[in-house]
Formats: sequence, C-alpha cells, structure tokens
Amino acid sequence: MDAEQLARWFPEPQQQAMVARLTQRLGMTRVRAECFVRLWVFAAAAQPGLKPPLTQLPVPPGPVICTHGNAAELFYSDKDQGSDRAAGMMLDKLAALGLITKVFDGNTTTITINPLPAQLDATQSAPAPLIADDFNPRCDTIPIANLLANNYNWMNHSTDAVPHRIARLLRQWARQYPVGMRVLRQPESQHPLGFYLLYPTAPESEAVFFQAPSKGLHLSTLSETDPVQMATPGDPDCVAIFVRSWMIEPQYRADYQVPFLQDCQRTIRRMMVDFPGLCDLHTLLIHPRYEQLATALGFQKTSKDKGLPVYWAYQAIDRFLGFDQAQLQRLVAPLRSD
Repeated sequence: MDAEQLARWFPEPQQQAMVARLTQRLGMTRVRAECFVRLWVFAAAAQPGLKPPLTQLPVPPGPVICTHGNAAELFYSDKDQGSDRAAGMMLDKLAALGLITKVFDGNTTTITINPLPAQLDATQSAPAPLIADDFNPRCDTIPIANLLANNYNWMNHSTDAVPHRIARLLRQWARQYPVGMRVLRQPESQHPLGFYLLYPTAPESEAVFFQAPSKGLHLSTLSETDPVQMATPGDPDCVAIFVRSWMIEPQYRADYQVPFLQDCQRTIRRMMVDFPGLCDLHTLLIHPRYEQLATALGFQKTSKDKGLPVYWAYQAIDRFLGFDQAQLQRLVAPLRSD
C-alpha cells in the first residue's frame, strides 16, 4: 500500500489531524506519528467488510501480517530515502512506545495496533483550533522565553542564561508597548504555541539596520545595552518596525502560518494608529528555517555578517499589507513540508 492508496482509505487532512494529536504524546516525533498513522490505515484496510474512505480509524481486532518490505512501502513510498531495515527499526520504535505489538514467529512478522489513550484516540473530537491572542506577560513569558531560546541553540555553544534573559526582556517590552506582541494560543489549556513581536523602532536606532547583523543581536548576547530602542507611541518620526520574533511550534506551522500572518497584518494596522509614519519592515534572519518564509513574503536581504550566518532583510509595509488570504496561501504553500 503506497501513499496514494493510503489517502484513498484515509484522506490526507484526517491523517495530518491524527498526526498532530499524536505528537502531543511524549516520545512522539512527527516522523514516528506519520509512520504509525500509515501503519494503522494499513491494518484497518486489512479488515474484511470495510470500504474506503474511512472517516475514523477503528482499532483492528487482531494482528495483521506486515513484513519489513510492507512497512517500507507504507513509510517511504513518497520519499527519496527509506529501506526495509529502516522500516524494521521504525516498527521496533513504535512497539517500544506501546503503540503496536510486534511479533516475529521465525517466519512471519505480525503487528497489532494497540488502543490509544482517550485523549489521542482518532474517534475523539478534534482539539479546538488555535487562536491568535494578546501576549499576557504574567502567564506567557516563561513558555515563550523557552520557545524563543530554541531559536538560538544552533548558533550558541551555551544557552544556559538565554531563557531567563529573554523572559526579563519580554516583560520589559510588554510594559513599554504590548500592542505588537501576539501569541498563537491553545484555547483549552491557554498554552502559547506561537509568538511574534513587532517592535516600533526609535528613529535614532534605525542605523543599526544598515550595519553588520551581529550588531542587532540582543536576545542571544549578554550585553545589557539594547542596540534597537523602542519608539514612544505618537512619535511622528517612527517609520520602522523591527520583526524581532516570529515562531510557531513545528507541528502547527503548516496549518497556522497564514492565519498568524493575517493577524500580523491586523496588528500592524493597529500600530499605525500610534505610529502613522510606519512604512518599513526590518528583520534579522537568525534561524535557517525562516529564511524561506521571509523570501516568499518578499523580504530582501540587505546585509550579512562575515562571522555569522545572520542577515538583515527588508520589506515595505504597504506591500506586506497588500497580500490577501489567497496570495498568502499561494506564497506559503510550497513551505508546508518544512
């Protein structure tokens, strides 16, 4: 059974919804979750009397034969890499996680899909959609500080002090101007799963956008002096927004990138009431995964640093605000597999 046949039995949107639930379980990566869902569809399709497409995945009543070759086709038919040996190792990982029972009798490998906890069962109602919301410095600071700290792990040899430092700065900025601080929130738990910070820049700090990008780093350094000062609401000379942060938890990025971008557009319009001269967007491309997104949205690299893979990038506010939902969907669609 290849990826196309899997989609006929259990449509891709339903597969991805199940994957999203599974990744909330300790030890579950997205790759493991995708392999498990495909294995479950394969086992369900082996039951007599069932016809595609399925709206729910029933727990098969007993074991089904699944060789390492069968598993390799399930897991890797739409991918460039993957082998029978790799598929066998994945089956072992899924068994170790308690998701399946794997038995080899000397000749044949069989697998049994184990019942899931109720909160992960595909028959349960889907979790409530994430919502864009104001950043709450009393409740959101620590989770967001830890989320942002991951953005610097690839660049720093030691990040022990980064989350504490980021938390202190987030609360400081929220006291100064909270309008540009927004989160993507799980409505039931209220846990923030995404964050952006639009930072109105004081006119005297605009020069930093034309200097070496390393001079604009602050969250990942130990310097107490912020190289980019915040503008005071009402300042007619404030023309620039520094997109200081933009992050979404990986498992939610594909579904919520566009809604969060639309929320960002609305926030910029709110900020233009306080800063009517706004016309420039600047950002530091710190993590490689966000370079594609910035390029898709029309940001142009303006300078790079000889010592670090960090770039300044620019986009006109009017052009960013000009994107409608259909255009954003089209621009972001090629990045959905990131």
